[in-house]
Amino acid sequence: MRAVVQRSGEARVEVSGNVVGAISSGVVVLLGITATDGDKEARWLADKVSNLRIFNDDEGKMNRSLLDVSGELLLVSQFTLYGDARRGRRPSFITAAQGLEARAVYERSIEAFTALGVRTATGEFGAEMDLSLTNRGPTTILLDSDKTF
Repeated sequence: MRAVVQRSGEARVEVSGNVVGAISSGVVVLLGITATDGDKEARWLADKVSNLRIFNDDEGKMNRSLLDVSGELLLVSQFTLYGDARRGRRPSFITAAQGLEARAVYERSIEAFTALGVRTATGEFGAEMDLSLTNRGPTTILLDSDKTF
C-alpha cells in the first residue's frame, strides 16, 4: 500500500462536475493498493495517517496529529501510485490491485479511519475524478506499507 499524504486547508473531489467528497481542514490521502494488501495494511494506514504528527502546535512545530486537531480526511483511490516507469515511456501498472480486490481494500481503509473517529470523505472508486486542494505548508508525506521508501 502506498499513500501520498497532503496536509490540506480544504479539498474536494468531483465526478462529472458533481462534488462527491469534500473536507474543510485535515489531510488528503491518495491511496495506491497492490494485490498483496488487505486488512492489516488498511489498519496500518489508518493508524499511521491518523497519528502522523504533521500539524503545528502552539510553537509552530509539527507535533500534532490529525486526531489531535480533529481534522478531516479525504481518501482518494489512485492506482497510478503503483505505476512503474523505469523502462520505456509508458508506465506499467502490473503490481496495482485490480477491480473488486482493490475496492475491498479501499473500503476496509475507509472503515479503519472511521473506527478511529476520523471524519472521512471519499472520492468515487474507479471513476475519473477532479481533485482540488489547498496544500498547507506545503506538507506532503509519502508512505509505503512495505517501507520501500
